[in-house]
Amino acid sequence: MNKAEIFNSYKKLFLEKNRELNLISKNDEKYLEEKHIFDSLAIKLFFEKYGNNFKTLLDIGTGGGFPALPIAIQYAGIEVTGIDSTTKKITAINDIAEKLELKNFKGISGRVENLKNIKFDLITSRAVAKLDLIIKYALPLLKKEGYLIVYKSKTVQDEIKEAQNNLRKNKASVIDVIEYQLPLEEIYERNLVVIKYV
Repeated sequence: MNKAEIFNSYKKLFLEKNRELNLISKNDEKYLEEKHIFDSLAIKLFFEKYGNNFKTLLDIGTGGGFPALPIAIQYAGIEVTGIDSTTKKITAINDIAEKLELKNFKGISGRVENLKNIKFDLITSRAVAKLDLIIKYALPLLKKEGYLIVYKSKTVQDEIKEAQNNLRKNKASVIDVIEYQLPLEEIYERNLVVIKYV
């Protein structure tokens, strides 16, 4: 299957699972492409600026598999791990990945603070928690020269201010905020907050 066919199969499988589990809200089903898949794949804006020589990615609070599963489909060379404390969601997205024969994805059920003795090139998080909290959990799991990429709405500057102490304490800083919009009729502003050790 080519990428377009894989994404079509993925959408079909996802919507089947969503009927059982509410991975996303029923209202959002009709915007699966625009609000969830397109948003997840906005990471390409990061790759365009910072290169794509990354081998491992952890997605914290992956929930229904965003951004982890679309990234795993689009970038076969990256080993993608999604972690979430809701076991039924992890079971669902592992099942989707298996049916799509995705060799570069695995979902882990558990809490991110319990991950030990492993570090990643990239860490992502979308619609999980305030930036301050994500930094606390993510930075200990990030390799040197790695990047934390957090998907945020237009209120991002307030969260960056709140996170300054935590960033300083961890010798990290926000090196970029990449702005983009979702392809919806109303203006829907989004940001990728890029954090790196300094």
